[in-house]
Amino acid sequence: MSRLQLRRWRLLSSPPRGIRGLALLPLLTLSLAAGTDCPCPEPGLCRPIRHHPDFEVFVFDVGQKIWKSYDWSQITTVATFGKYDSELMCYAHSKGARVVLKGDVSLKDIIDPAFRASWIAQKVNLAKTQYMDGINIDIEQEVNCLSPEYDALTALVKETTDTFHREIEGSQVTFDVAWSPKNIDRRCYNYTGIADACDFLFVMSYDEQSQIWSECIAAANAPYNQTLTGYNDYIKMNINPKKLVMGVPWYGYDYTCLNLSEDHVCTIAKVPFRGAPCSDAAGRQVPYKMIMKQINSSISGNQWDKDQQAPYYNYKDPAGHFHQVWYDNPQSISLKATYIQNYGLRGIGMWNANCLDYSGDAVAKQQTEEMWEVLKPKLLQR
Repeated sequence: MSRLQLRRWRLLSSPPRGIRGLALLPLLTLSLAAGTDCPCPEPGLCRPIRHHPDFEVFVFDVGQKIWKSYDWSQITTVATFGKYDSELMCYAHSKGARVVLKGDVSLKDIIDPAFRASWIAQKVNLAKTQYMDGINIDIEQEVNCLSPEYDALTALVKETTDTFHREIEGSQVTFDVAWSPKNIDRRCYNYTGIADACDFLFVMSYDEQSQIWSECIAAANAPYNQTLTGYNDYIKMNINPKKLVMGVPWYGYDYTCLNLSEDHVCTIAKVPFRGAPCSDAAGRQVPYKMIMKQINSSISGNQWDKDQQAPYYNYKDPAGHFHQVWYDNPQSISLKATYIQNYGLRGIGMWNANCLDYSGDAVAKQQTEEMWEVLKPKLLQR
């Protein structure tokens, strides 16, 4: 999940303190009730997906009905970060794709084993009543390496996985991690322990400028070399590549330049984040569909940075301020996707599928198809 959108969802995800007992209702009771109210045209579509594909295409959906226009020939999992949509669940199941919950919780609370059990029971019951296939745990909170939260987080993932696997046949439990295991954004997690405990890690290879320690200048959201270094570091920790799904951004960052040099260096405002003097919080996130509409009216046209292997452009707003927009396109994504095949990663995914233009406009249609096409394993593109 994108960091800037995390707070909004966190408020909705933890069981209210006053009704923790309700979350401990016997799982069997709700399991039996779940089988009686299938919203799908065919009752069989309410059964959990059991097949585990060789190549994972993991999609985040944040709501609306545009999911009908996604490339369902590829999708294996949809993580629903918007309002629950039973029609989406039925349709995904008809295509053999899993639909999973979003899981987020305060790390201070999970130190208590009883709270963990309550939270897990609530999530399993919710998944059963909504005929879902698992959970994607997206926490992204700071953890000190020596804190009780360090071990509690690993325990949460293991206990969640064990319970889901036991209660929902074929279910899937995944955990979202930063682009590198090197304490990004002060997140000291037991990455090897978490990887062992769940089905796989979704590596969020974006927001890589969340902590800028050098010059405060605009840069790529997911630079090529930096991104691949992160995967190498995970693998060096003896994490099986088949436990890693590469997450790519279908959005970019629009930075207001304090100064834009002739060689396209955009100096940005100093906005600190978790100890770093500058960050991508100086910019604003822009979906790919908006970028494609704006690029033709830019003052620079599409540019390509050879060092970062990423596209960008400059434009001038009505107030006369210069901006620089960094993003990913099929060219930059395909370069990183090649790594998936070469190193045997489990698959690919994106934040988020809603960022494309599904209006049906001829130009937009081609641009959208190209972004989906680049997700396919290289061997299947030939």
